[in-house]
Amino acid sequence: MKIFIAASIRGGRQLIPTYVHIIRFLKSRNCTIMSEHVVSLILEKEEAKITEQEIFEKDIHWIEESDYLIAEITVPSIGVGYEICHAVSHQKPVLCVYENGARASAMVLGNELITASPYSDKKQLEKILQDFVEKNEKKEM
Repeated sequence: MKIFIAASIRGGRQLIPTYVHIIRFLKSRNCTIMSEHVVSLILEKEEAKITEQEIFEKDIHWIEESDYLIAEITVPSIGVGYEICHAVSHQKPVLCVYENGARASAMVLGNELITASPYSDKKQLEKILQDFVEKNEKKEM
């Protein structure tokens, strides 16, 4: 199973430890992560070496190649919103997770094609991720 992880890059990098936790958890369940670069501490320097168009094309390609998109939306990001919309428009199952108390977008929370769940700690986050993966694996069978 291929998963695209969407997470804030230019909007703020304060949740990198959470992004790392999400990716490690999913990889421990034999998921292939298409966008593992979101946890790189030097990502912005690396992306400065390529054009905006190349970044766009790479991410769009990865979303289209993925089975699902999982977005951490605690830190608002226009790019993450765009990636979510692109995945929905390609009928990809989408899970958005966010810290309890965060003000998640009504455009995400109000879309019936998106599963959105708040979490209060890493254990609850893991349960949400596991439930989403298991639910969508069953649909594929």
